[in-house]
Amino acid sequence: MSAETERFRLALVAGGILFALALAVFLLRLQRLDELPSGLHHDEGAHGMDALRVLQGKHAVFFPANTGREGLVVYTIALAISFLGRTVLALRLPTALASAGTVLVLLWLGWLLFGKDEEGRATPWRGLLVGGIGAGLLAVSLGQTIIGRAALRANFLPLFLCLCLALLWWGWEGRIWWRVALAGTCAGLLLYTYIAARFAPFLFLLFGLSFLLPWGRGVARLRVELPKVGVFLGAAGLIAAPILVYFALHPEQFFVRSNQLLIIQSERSQGDPLGAFLDNVLVHLMALGFRGDPNWRHNFAGQPMLNPWEAVFFWLGAGMAVRRWQRPAYRMLLLWLAVLLMPAVLARDILAPNTLRMIGAAPAIYLLAGVGVWETYRFLRERFFRKNENIAAMLLAILVSCSVLVQGVSTYHTYFQEWGDESEVYHEYAVGWIDLIQVLSRQPPDAETVYLIPDGQRHKGLGEEFRSPSFEYLYQGAAQVHLFHTAMPNLAQKIESTLAAVENISTVKVVDWDTKAAWTGDESDRFAVLFGKYGRYLGSDSYGSFQIHSYADIALDRRWTFYEHLEPLTVYYDGDIALEGIALGQGEKQLSTQQLVDLGRDRSLWLALQWQTDSGLDVDYAISLRLYNTEGERSYQRDVVLWKPDHTLTGHGGVSELFDTLLQFEFASDLPPGDYEMRLVVYSTETQIPTVEIGVWEPEKLLARLHLDESP
Repeated sequence: MSAETERFRLALVAGGILFALALAVFLLRLQRLDELPSGLHHDEGAHGMDALRVLQGKHAVFFPANTGREGLVVYTIALAISFLGRTVLALRLPTALASAGTVLVLLWLGWLLFGKDEEGRATPWRGLLVGGIGAGLLAVSLGQTIIGRAALRANFLPLFLCLCLALLWWGWEGRIWWRVALAGTCAGLLLYTYIAARFAPFLFLLFGLSFLLPWGRGVARLRVELPKVGVFLGAAGLIAAPILVYFALHPEQFFVRSNQLLIIQSERSQGDPLGAFLDNVLVHLMALGFRGDPNWRHNFAGQPMLNPWEAVFFWLGAGMAVRRWQRPAYRMLLLWLAVLLMPAVLARDILAPNTLRMIGAAPAIYLLAGVGVWETYRFLRERFFRKNENIAAMLLAILVSCSVLVQGVSTYHTYFQEWGDESEVYHEYAVGWIDLIQVLSRQPPDAETVYLIPDGQRHKGLGEEFRSPSFEYLYQGAAQVHLFHTAMPNLAQKIESTLAAVENISTVKVVDWDTKAAWTGDESDRFAVLFGKYGRYLGSDSYGSFQIHSYADIALDRRWTFYEHLEPLTVYYDGDIALEGIALGQGEKQLSTQQLVDLGRDRSLWLALQWQTDSGLDVDYAISLRLYNTEGERSYQRDVVLWKPDHTLTGHGGVSELFDTLLQFEFASDLPPGDYEMRLVVYSTETQIPTVEIGVWEPEKLLARLHLDESP
């Protein structure tokens, strides 16, 4: 076969692979990007708010709010907003394009790394196969599709790392200075992408030092290569200088992120940091074919990063790279894998793989899988197809193409028809907030109507009134809206002061979330208690993922409180938790638990329980409130998980503190009239086993006696 024919075949195959990759990333990374994920993650909204501040002239290289984020994602989103407006697409398009670009750059990088053998002879088919398989597997990966479609700054890390290494390899080999300078530019940009990028300098350092072995020849080689090293480091340093200066002036901002990567400071490592580190190493190696990331933000149903056939070829490729570690391409892939796994391995309190923190190692993982396929092909060709190499190549092409195609179809089906419908994703991406924004945006301006929204997430650095970044980014309607983090101190008084600032207020509309739509702890009950006491209920409108309750005749002439006083009711349980007090009432009237509580025909009741836990408690508790009729039959039951003031469960540990649980009851009309006893059971959410009162050794505690009249 002539050289010209060979080049034509190579170009034809390369063009076909490039077209297939472009089609795959369009379908999986870019299609319906403004629809799926169907909500907005908190981080996406925070990026959007920072981008809006940039468009207002408030520039920075590092944005410290909400534990800090590097600036590249913010500026690319700001650019997208300037063209597309404050939309979901503007948030996600820059990072989705970065994820798509990584696939194409990985094809090029694989071709560069393996397109020549160690003697400098061209091996274009090897380079095309390794690069094409690595890029193809990255393109159709379900986990990388999920990450790539979200506005996560981590998506820029693999793109610029692959670009840097490709340009460095390309420029160093040909001694072309501008390519080396461009590689340095990409290396400098890495520090503006994601916290895991702080490990990339160790990759460059270790890979460079590996060429100095053996030491005698290495020093002589260093003198020759030193000018290129200077160009690379000079370009990288120039680009990285602004963020390095920022961290030098604000070291606390550097460490506020870095402390997430210190396993030696975690509770799990106390007394055995090496053991905890080795556990994390094993956990993340298990992700490569055996164990999955349980976080629905990164993954689907805890699936491993690699499926079984990918895992076989990856481990084969890794084994061959170890065997041939003296060859630069193999050595670089091994170092890349080891160094860029460290951000995940060193993370604190990790009990399962975190594929987001592993994202810097993902290109190396898929290239090693490509190496495994190539080595398998070489073995089979030499053993069974020595005289029929074309047949072997054709069979390989068909098998690999079909496998990647099948996986791509599976990923498409899983993501677009299954993943987005899961309740965990619905909660993770706060889909209910998007529904609420659409409802509120349709409301006409009304100076006498106020909307109050409970927001269970904590948003640091966003002012006295807590805001949801996703809501603040997308909502541009005319209705008066106030968000409250409902575990904030003096919530009742803060709501009262907010309403008092509104002139001629006539109606307050309170959002009541479906727990699947937005996590808010017991916030709906807190709002219901307040407005049951200080307002007149008008009715409710249901919107699927939430309801809006309307109240009129808002009383602002007295101090708002959840309860006037607590009746002491000290109950010590053998599970290191105690009930310290109780209050119950109906409307604005607080009732005594020492007498029969007559609820009349209204059948509404609010209840406050105050708790205290021992320091370091590691049990998550819930309570079960039950009504028993005079025959001792259970007529009603409601179970509630106990949340502490910082919106953590009782098993979160920490110092002992008092906290309240507030509940609003509306007993059903079909509950027969008569006398009832309300009893309390405290139990572990994990074991479902009740804890008992010390000295009494019974799980149930009588709280109050109630009387219900015939309902209207």
